[in-house]
Amino acid sequence: MVRTFITSIPKLVALAVLSSVLAVTVARAHEVQPTIADLSVAEGQVELVLELNLEAFLAGIDLDGLEDTNEAENAEGYDALRALPDEEIMARAPDLLEGWNRLPLVSINGEPVVMRSAALSVPEQVNVELPRVTRWQLLGEVPGGATSVQVAWPDGSGAMVLRQQGVEDPFTGYLDGGETSAPIAVAGGDAQGGWATFASYVPVGFDHILPKGLDHILFVLGLFLLSTKLAPLLWQVSAFTLAHTVTLALGALGLVNVPGSIVEPLIAASIVYVAIENVYLSHLSRWRPFVIFGFGLLHGLGFASVLGEFGLPQAQFIPALIGFNVGVELGQLTVIAMAAVLIWLAVRAASVARLDPGEEVVRDYAVTFRAVSLVGSLLIAIIGAWWVVERVFL
Repeated sequence: MVRTFITSIPKLVALAVLSSVLAVTVARAHEVQPTIADLSVAEGQVELVLELNLEAFLAGIDLDGLEDTNEAENAEGYDALRALPDEEIMARAPDLLEGWNRLPLVSINGEPVVMRSAALSVPEQVNVELPRVTRWQLLGEVPGGATSVQVAWPDGSGAMVLRQQGVEDPFTGYLDGGETSAPIAVAGGDAQGGWATFASYVPVGFDHILPKGLDHILFVLGLFLLSTKLAPLLWQVSAFTLAHTVTLALGALGLVNVPGSIVEPLIAASIVYVAIENVYLSHLSRWRPFVIFGFGLLHGLGFASVLGEFGLPQAQFIPALIGFNVGVELGQLTVIAMAAVLIWLAVRAASVARLDPGEEVVRDYAVTFRAVSLVGSLLIAIIGAWWVVERVFL
């Protein structure tokens, strides 16, 4: 009985780890999104147009490093604000702006600029369980002789994508909470070079997989859970990578544009298909790489929609696109590596406790992997099926 219990340890540990990961993915409705900020200076005024989750800011949630508002200490306050009508949310915004101006939020030639609210648009009739993106136009008076502008992003505000508008070679960059941009030339010309652009977009792509690409994580786990052999995984990942690279490029170029209402349910359906096939197959079928390629085209459109939110600098379009795609690939490989290592460590620990030779570890890994594949794939299929229903009917 003791031996049976010991040999079951790796299965229990691996299943517990996988179940915990999958449980986290269900809470995707309150996913934290970066703030998008468009900056321009013209005709004696500086304009900053923000697209942000205003309720999260009003609730005082610390967004730095946060993945889901449900994990915040004051998540209940956020949910209460999220349930309020748009008029009440707009009435509370001036207090937030007052604090930003004390920072200050915007500086011209090193001198603070007092920003005022020019327009505030809070979407109506958005599912209360989903984030609501508010568009907030801020304006400030620009003193004569303005040559540079800086934006400071307060502590706890999460990530900001800052995009300069209306000039040649505009600046595009990213600020974390508590950071201040370098001085940006009002006349333009501060666009990043090729290597700098490539490097800055790699973490954007990685972040879209880990931690924010929960549906893509499940799909990649589905590919991993088919077989312990390396060749089937390489075939699947290669087909998936090639396909999503094609549609990512076409989508970023604006040559292909499929509504998210169509793409998102199909992505969820792809997760269900891969998971269910794992239950019935333990090897790579001849048609699966072609099916994976088709699903990869869908996922590429999903990546393109995210990249569209950030915007690609026209002068460095190719380095930015490649950097984003490299980040996506690194994220996918990290998911696979983490899953493989977790299962291997669990099996190895149980084998050492049993004082069995290394050959037993290899055998136990295959047995444990199949058990994890069956249970994990069923969990993935259930979550994917729920997402299909949610994205079509809710």
